[in-house]
Amino acid sequence: MSRPRIVIVGAGFAGYRAARNLARLARGRADITLLNPTDYFLYLPLLPQVAAGILEPRRVTISLSGTLPDVRLVLGEADRIDLDGRTVHYTGPEGDSGTLAYDRLVLAAGSVNKLLPIPGVAEHAHGFRSLPEALYLRDHVTRQIELAASADDPKSCAARCTFVVVGAGYTGTEVAAHGQLFTDAQVRKQPLRSGMRPRWLLLDIAERVLPELDERLSRTADRVLRERGVDVRMGTSVKEATHDGVLLTDGEFVDTRTLVWCVGVRPDPLAESLGLPLERGRLLVDPHLQVPGRPEVFACGDAAAVPDLEKPGEYTPMTAQHAWRQGKVCAHNVAASLGDGERRAYRHKDMGFVVDLGGVKAAANPLGVPLAGAAAGAVARGYHLAAMPGNRVRVAADWLLDAVLPRQAVQLGLVRSWSVPLDTASPELARVPGGPARDGSAGEPGRNQAGGEQAGNRSGGEPAKNQPGGEPAKNQPGGEPAKNQPGGEPAKNQPGGEVAKKQAGGEPARSRPGSRSAAGEVLYEPHPSPGPVRRTDLPAEPAEPADPTDQAQGDS
Repeated sequence: MSRPRIVIVGAGFAGYRAARNLARLARGRADITLLNPTDYFLYLPLLPQVAAGILEPRRVTISLSGTLPDVRLVLGEADRIDLDGRTVHYTGPEGDSGTLAYDRLVLAAGSVNKLLPIPGVAEHAHGFRSLPEALYLRDHVTRQIELAASADDPKSCAARCTFVVVGAGYTGTEVAAHGQLFTDAQVRKQPLRSGMRPRWLLLDIAERVLPELDERLSRTADRVLRERGVDVRMGTSVKEATHDGVLLTDGEFVDTRTLVWCVGVRPDPLAESLGLPLERGRLLVDPHLQVPGRPEVFACGDAAAVPDLEKPGEYTPMTAQHAWRQGKVCAHNVAASLGDGERRAYRHKDMGFVVDLGGVKAAANPLGVPLAGAAAGAVARGYHLAAMPGNRVRVAADWLLDAVLPRQAVQLGLVRSWSVPLDTASPELARVPGGPARDGSAGEPGRNQAGGEQAGNRSGGEPAKNQPGGEPAKNQPGGEPAKNQPGGEPAKNQPGGEVAKKQAGGEPARSRPGSRSAAGEVLYEPHPSPGPVRRTDLPAEPAEPADPTDQAQGDS
């Protein structure tokens, strides 16, 4: 008799734990396959520390093949699920397609950035849900400080030193708290000519920071942020975003080159494609995490609307804590459906929250006991070390080094602005020229499509060298997005760099593709860099306060 086939879609908090527990329960009696776009599990709560230069990127990634030896890893993204045929169709990292047959399916696809119908946000903001987005933000912030330090114009200096974070939930609060410390440290080593100090704004239309937590923790976080100089503005959000800044709902225009979007997350669009009952985009399941009418299909994490048995009539929020616990229960119930053990209903008990505010500061309430200052900081880091399924020694070593050594504030330039568009169904993957896009668009648009035209050299800067497409990333030295990218301007008649045209009847290329100048600079690249692609298959969402439970504490 053949062994049952179990397919798990997604390796976030829910999917990773479900795979790990199923491997232990099955003991080789089932074929377990894990479908995921990356070969690692990302520990999202520590992502702000990656953006702030405290932790190296690999510290928050856990190897799937290294920690799940009895699970078959398939790299790819699920495109379509045939419920009647019991197959999952996916696209691999190099564009190849494949099919996985299953007897039991665990849908743990997680979530993506939540979008609101605010003009300019999709074009000019960047999310904070993935490792590429964190790496981009670290490079971008470092670059803005370096450009501000060399700027002669005080207005330009002030704009580059202003960083706007929208959403005062877990993610936004931690990003602003760590960001202020990070930029202050950079300015101490590289003072600004005008004597300015980096300015961080934290916006939310909610009444207070961390509105879902106890008010004492909210007050602690608010006090720490304000003492550090973060401009906390509750009851205020973004009305419009432009290349030069953001227009706030109170009428003020803030000159800035940085807009970090942390208003929350929405379920992965894969759940909507199944044609099954949904609750605000989440797949409805019973307390045993099974889909009604489809006993072979289970769902957990951010993709599932799980009844909250502690609060009848409500559903569990989209947090990492719930996803992690649901993954364990889901594994037991999948095993029970195959004849091993009894089913369990998902119940939870609130063990408290921790919010890392950088340095030795934090806000925490373990077991309902409110803590602040160094004690809360110790509890927060202790919790993260205990919760991480690996890399504990490396993370602790990075924390120790950060306490005794200055941070290395350098630009690696590995992730470009157009590689991490806000509006994407695959935030965990940086977009590459010509690569497949999960939303059905090509990774590399044509010249006259959005984001299709390269920008040439701008006064005062060089284009990126030896990079696919040769486009300087948005806000990089000397670089602006091309005109046909949303929010960009054309690079016309700038010193050194009008891009050769390739359209019929257009100006012939000035140099052959791939040719270089005497200085070694790429004069012309055959592939224009892609820009953000706006999705049209999503209904407009009404403006609402940021739901901090949808923040980086959610499933990946």
